[in-house]
Amino acid sequence: MLAVGLMSGTSADGVTAVLVRVGRGLRVLRHRTFPFHPRERRRILSLATADARVLSEANFWIGERFAEAARRIMRGAPVTVIGSHGQTVWHEPGRHTLQLGEASVIAERTGVTVVADFRPRDIAAGGQGAPLVPYVDAYLFGGDSRVRALQNIGGIANVTIVGGKRTAFDTGPGNALIDEAVRIATRGRQEYDEDGRIAARGSVDEALVARLMGHPYFAKRPPKSTGRELFSRTFLLERCERMLRSRAEDAIATLTCFTARSIADAYRRFVRDRIDEVVVSGGGALNPVLMRHLREMLDPVPVRSLSAYGIDPMAKEAAAFALLAVEAVRGRLNTAAWATGARRGVVAGKIVPGRNFIRLLTGAAP
Repeated sequence: MLAVGLMSGTSADGVTAVLVRVGRGLRVLRHRTFPFHPRERRRILSLATADARVLSEANFWIGERFAEAARRIMRGAPVTVIGSHGQTVWHEPGRHTLQLGEASVIAERTGVTVVADFRPRDIAAGGQGAPLVPYVDAYLFGGDSRVRALQNIGGIANVTIVGGKRTAFDTGPGNALIDEAVRIATRGRQEYDEDGRIAARGSVDEALVARLMGHPYFAKRPPKSTGRELFSRTFLLERCERMLRSRAEDAIATLTCFTARSIADAYRRFVRDRIDEVVVSGGGALNPVLMRHLREMLDPVPVRSLSAYGIDPMAKEAAAFALLAVEAVRGRLNTAAWATGARRGVVAGKIVPGRNFIRLLTGAAP
């Protein structure tokens, strides 16, 4: 089955779209990120405090952006289903969650059946509503006896442990605080620290790292998830504004070290098995300074990019939602209750029929 996955993370950099083939495994055939215009990105990041009319309007224009990304990645391929994570606007673990990007728009523009809005069903079943990617981590790596930490570093960082005692949770901030610091330091001229160049020029303030690590989230036991609602611009300015205004390079170096420290500390606190390998995906895998910190903190455990396994680290999360959509239209459980803390696994996602839906139901679809 050919499927498309669509994803925009907490950093709201753009829509990542992938075309995958799901059979005996999961193969990424195409992937691309379609960046949001800076003006669109600012609109998205402002939605957390928007009124109902603005949210309703945003649901449709974000849906149009997701639909366009789907159309461009499909390029005539006979796609059976599209899985769309949408754009998270608000997420309170275990209570409520909101992702925008109207699935009906995507289905209408592409003609393909869409599965979207995956998180609420897990929350209804008593879970955190996140993380959802552990189901896919287990699908890709669960058959191996090696204990792997599959670490995604997007806006928020999350880990799945496979091969030993299974567990998965959000470790804390990923790129969110680093990116926000870069935007403040460059007055919006840069959106992120490309290749870790700014951090490489700065010095780490270890005392500040220690204070940041004192936040209660890091001591909270899994299952747990978090988001930009906690690790936000306000969080950053309350703790780092003076350094950021006077020594921006040091602040960004410190935040990069802090992100790595929060990941390594999570393993120390909550992973019971000896880890054989750490496999990193997401934008953090492309930051050599962040990867160097992880290797130093986790030595002698090898730390590798997901690219070592033939999958672009930037494609993984979108590919995950393609697989979750395939499982949903097959009527199969597609959540990992052991990761989210739900009472049971569920078939997550709301299905919006496309023009191919009758063929899909009757089994005539590929």
